[in-house]
Parts: sequence; structure tokens; C-alpha cells
Amino acid sequence: MAQTDVLLTKEPAPQTVPPSELPCKVYDVARNTGAYTSSGLATAGFRTAKYLVDEWFQNCYARYHQVFADRDQSERQRHESQQLAAETGALAQRTQQDSTRRVGQRLQDMHCWQSELQREVDELIADTDLLLSQKQRLERALDATAVPFSIATDNLQCRERRQHPDLVRDHVEMELLKEAELIRNIQELLKRTIMQAVNQIRLNREHKETCELNWSDKVEAYNIDEYCARLHSQSTEVQSYPHSAQFEESASTPQTWAKFTQENLCRAEREHQASTNLRALIDCILQDTAEDLRLQCDSVNLAFGRRCEELEDALHKLQHHLLKTLREITDQEHNIATLKQAIKDKEAPLRVAQTRLYQRSHRPNVELCRDTAQFRLVSEVEELNMSLTALKEKLLEAEQSLRNLEDTRMSLEKDIAVKTNSLFIDRQKCMVHRARYPTMLQLTGYQ
Repeated sequence: MAQTDVLLTKEPAPQTVPPSELPCKVYDVARNTGAYTSSGLATAGFRTAKYLVDEWFQNCYARYHQVFADRDQSERQRHESQQLAAETGALAQRTQQDSTRRVGQRLQDMHCWQSELQREVDELIADTDLLLSQKQRLERALDATAVPFSIATDNLQCRERRQHPDLVRDHVEMELLKEAELIRNIQELLKRTIMQAVNQIRLNREHKETCELNWSDKVEAYNIDEYCARLHSQSTEVQSYPHSAQFEESASTPQTWAKFTQENLCRAEREHQASTNLRALIDCILQDTAEDLRLQCDSVNLAFGRRCEELEDALHKLQHHLLKTLREITDQEHNIATLKQAIKDKEAPLRVAQTRLYQRSHRPNVELCRDTAQFRLVSEVEELNMSLTALKEKLLEAEQSLRNLEDTRMSLEKDIAVKTNSLFIDRQKCMVHRARYPTMLQLTGYQ
């Protein structure tokens, strides 16, 4: 290019003059139409379709100029192309680095969300396991209430076999009825709590599956983005996908993507909190129900103890009165025997007095006198009859008293048998059966 510039400066291009401005002679020579034009046959082949020297120089200069212009344009294009290639290369490198950096940031975001989801999944699994343990405690506690309920109902049925007058609605029966009602209420509460635990376990598992699906999607996306982050321009596994730059219609935005995961985490956190609250509630329910049952059991046992003391006291008093009654019956029998002997002893003197009076009634004539002996014999008979009447009346009273004592003895023996039966039922049947009452550990579902 420098040589061309020197050449052009040394030999400037001649000025081209239009044919209309040339002299007439020169113009005619140029056209070969002048008066002195050679038009012989010998020169016919040398003057047809030929250019002038000026035209030849003009054409050369025009060719030089065109070559210079083309070369200059080519150099300018080559320079611009090199600059454009360098700029686009740098831009592509910067863009790739920025894309790699953004993919790396995306990997960090996904790793954070993965960690949160994994933590929530682990917490839900732990909550579910703990709830399953609590559910088993509730079921064991529910099974354990069957024994107290059977004891209470058996005690009530056994006490129905008491005899009159001991078949009363006493404090023991009221406490037993209260115990049976308490156990039924506790069983209903435990059943409802078990259903609540089952529902919470189902919700935990559903949200765990949701979080696991989200976590699995993020793991897959993380692996894809990690693979993309490792790609570079020298990678051998890259291919051309012309239509990959189009956005998917179902693609989410960063806001909806983060909101979706955040909502899953919030729901999982709510279920975690609900599980924690439910476990605390189950602990309180089991502890309270066990304490209520044991307190009611102690109340029933105390009522049984007092009732047994009352029965023993009444039994001892009845036995004491029976002993005195038996002694009185013996004394009364001796009294009756004495009265009968006294009556029998009065019969001989009465017969003597009556015989005397009868014999004296056979005295003749005036000898049949109402003398002092006669009056005394008559009064003796009357006195003996009055004594016999009094003795017989007293005998009747003694015999009636003996019969009353016998009735009292039979009544006392019956009452003693009734009290003995009641005491046997309360102490030997009910109290012994209540010794099988579950412990606090069994009622709280630990055994």
C-alpha cells in the first residue's frame, strides 16, 4: 500500500478532457472521420474497436483506484472483523462466566433449600416416629383401662349378691359407679386422642412426601445445574440445540419457585409444631387420666375399707348381742322350768286342801260347821289357785319371752350371716380383685 501511494504521488493521473472540448482536428482523428482520414483496406483490421492511449491510461488509473479502494475496504473490514471477533469473544467469555456464576448462585440457593427441606423431612420423620410411640402408649393405656373397668363392673355385680338389709346404695357403690363412669369417659378420650394422633401421623406423612418430592426435584435440578456449571467452550459433550432458548410455558418464576418451597416448609413447620403440641397433649392426657384413675381407685379402696370396718363393727355387735341373747334364752328356759316346777309343786297342796274340804263336807248334821278350819281351808284353796294362776300367767309370759328371744336369736343369726356375706363380698371378693388394679406405668402406657 505504501508503494502504491508513492506511485500515485509520483505519477498523477492525467486530466481527462471530454471529446466535445477537443480541437476539431484532434476530434476527427479520434473518430477517424476527418478529411485526412486513412480509410484504406490495408488498415481496416487495425483501427476497428480500439481504445485511445488516454483511454488506456484512464482505464489503468481507474483499475488502480479500484484495487486501492477494494484493498482499503478489505483491510478496514479485516480490522473491523478482528475487532468484532475479539469483542464478541470477550463478550461470549464474560457472558459465559456470568452465566456460570449465576448457575453457581442458583446451586447455592438450591443447596440451601435442599438443606431446609431435608431438615424438615428429618423432623417430620422424627415427629412421626415419636407420634407412633405416643399412639402405642395411648393404645396400651386404653387396653390397660379394660382391667379397672372389669374390676369396677365385677365389684358392682358382686355387691348385687348382698342380702337384705345390706343391699343398700352405700358410699362404696356410689364410688364404684363414679369409677365406672370415669373409666368410660377416659376410654372415650383416649379413643379420640388416638384418632387425632392417627390423623396427625397421616398429615405428617403426606407433607413428608410433598417435601421429599420437592427435595427430589431440587436434587435433580441441582445435578443438572451442576453439570451445566462444569460445561465450558472446550467441553466435548456440548451440542447444538437451536430451539432451547425459548421459555417453557409451564416454567415458574424465581418468586413462585421460592414461594412454593417456602409454603412447603411452612406447612411442614406447622405440622411439626402440631405434632409437638399433640405429643405434649398426649403426655398430659395420659398423666392426668392415670392420676385420676389412681385417685378414684384409692377413693374406692378407702370406701371399701370404711365399709368393711362398719360391717365388722356391726358384726361384732350382733355377735355380742347374740351371745347375750343365747344366755338370756338359757336363763329363760331355766326360769320356765322353775315356773313349771313351782306350778307342779302347788298341785299337791291344792289337792290336800281340796281333799280336806271334800272330806269335811261329809260331816253330819250340826257338825257341818263353818268353823275357822273351814274358812282357812277355803282361803288356802283360793290362795293356791291365785298362786297357780299367777304362776301360769308368768309361765305364759316367760314362754312368750322365750319365743321372742328365739325370734331375736334367729334374726341376729340371719343378720350375722348377712353381714358375714357382705363382709366376704367386700373383702374377699372385691378387695382381693382390686389388688389387680394397674399401676401408674401401665395406665400411662409404658408397659
